[in-house]
Amino acid sequence: METQMDSVWTKTLNQVKTWARINSPWAIHFNSGSCNGCDIEILATLTPRYDVERFGIKLQGSPRHADVLICTGPVTRQAKNRLLRIYEQMPDPKFVIAVGSCGLSGGAFQGCYNITGNINEVIPVDVYVPGCPPRPEAIIYGVAQLLAKLQAPAPAVKEG
Repeated sequence: METQMDSVWTKTLNQVKTWARINSPWAIHFNSGSCNGCDIEILATLTPRYDVERFGIKLQGSPRHADVLICTGPVTRQAKNRLLRIYEQMPDPKFVIAVGSCGLSGGAFQGCYNITGNINEVIPVDVYVPGCPPRPEAIIYGVAQLLAKLQAPAPAVKEG
């Protein structure tokens, strides 16, 4: 009986955590070497015209308080260690959104001497938002895709 109560309590607690995570994603933005086109679009997304706060999204200044890392640009040699440090400072569970063509594939900077690769080669990425630069609507759609991914039930694990 006690084990069953613990299981019900754990399930309810996990549902509350998921609900809170979906209704209040806190994000931090990191530019790993882009031309700032994507950064300007991310800042435009935060303005009252697009009102991402209706999704509960809040931009944080510290990775220790953020759930979502919104990353732009190809990863430069100078930014690689900083990106890893920011990602490691974020509490679990953490999610990454790669914004722009440069973050997805290196874009116009692919093959340059100072570029180590795209974001996915350094940290795991959950959602990709293509474009050069992507419009604020596309960034909002990417965030909505992440939230939908969080709402989906976990796949059942097969035993045996």
